[in-house]
Amino acid sequence: MADDAAPLAFTVHTMPSPVADDVARRTARGRIKMLLLLLVCAAPVIASYVAYFVIRPDGRSNYSELITPTRPIPSTLPLTDLDGRAFRADALKGQWLLVVVAGGACDAVCERQLWIQRQLREVLGRDADRLDKVWLIDDAAIPRAETLAAIRSGGAPTTVLRVPREALAGWLTVPTGGHLESHMAIVDPMGEWMMRVPADPEPARVKRDVERLLRASSGWDRPGR
Repeated sequence: MADDAAPLAFTVHTMPSPVADDVARRTARGRIKMLLLLLVCAAPVIASYVAYFVIRPDGRSNYSELITPTRPIPSTLPLTDLDGRAFRADALKGQWLLVVVAGGACDAVCERQLWIQRQLREVLGRDADRLDKVWLIDDAAIPRAETLAAIRSGGAPTTVLRVPREALAGWLTVPTGGHLESHMAIVDPMGEWMMRVPADPEPARVKRDVERLLRASSGWDRPGR
């Protein structure tokens, strides 16, 4: 036997840890369950959008402009009520929203937008509770008593909130040369801004847009607030 034979070498391998493997398996299962849950929650939303914007069995076209991709209400949007109390943006979710943006002084354009809001909701009949009217005041002006009385009379009152105009710029936008006050926004129950109503809108055509959206989304919003 040779004297210079290489010495034996021993290599130690780390054995797999049953505990670590079990944690990894449970983590993977948890992620899969979470993805499935998200898909289940999003399925009605996806189906309604497909039904309205893709299938279109009657060849219809929408009057309001589709926002693609949709834009969620920022969770940090600094909303307050007229008494200065903080209002959570997430609290607006659960219903379709028809949003008007205008200063507290509310000029003629603002008054007409608020009037269209009220009329549109009333003509929806049994679906009226699925639509919430929102007026976002983007300045410090105090609304006139007559304006507040009008939006609080008959049916559900309008949700009136203040928000700095610069904060809205991160969510609602208008075409080049347009004015935010001229366009109402349609927001879905998930809090996604998904349609911009044209300036100086035709109420009957806005109504058709809203009715189609409500039909396509039946079952995934929450009537009443």
